[in-house]
Amino acid sequence: MGGEVIIFTLIFGVIFGIAYLFFSTRNKERMALIEKGADASIFVKTKKEHAAPFWKILVLNLSLLLIGIGCAIFLASIMVYSLGVEENVAYPGSIFLMAGIGLLLGFYLTKKLEKEV
Repeated sequence: MGGEVIIFTLIFGVIFGIAYLFFSTRNKERMALIEKGADASIFVKTKKEHAAPFWKILVLNLSLLLIGIGCAIFLASIMVYSLGVEENVAYPGSIFLMAGIGLLLGFYLTKKLEKEV
């Protein structure tokens, strides 16, 4: 029982440490810029006028990922039953390959979508 508690506290401590360092460093950087007379508008994130909505990009990439996985399972079953490739090789290999191709295609379509909008 002691091991689980130690692991939980270590994970919590690491997450807290990362968050603390992030926010304290950001605050120090901002204070240094303000002291030097920088404009405070650099801290406000402005929405890009010609950016595609986040949900469109998410739906596009998720759909291409799922299409890639579906095609991979179909391709792997053809490889197993027609070509005699082992299942342990065909399914994971084709799933990773087609999912990667789907995400790569999603990346290029997202860039194209950003240019159109």
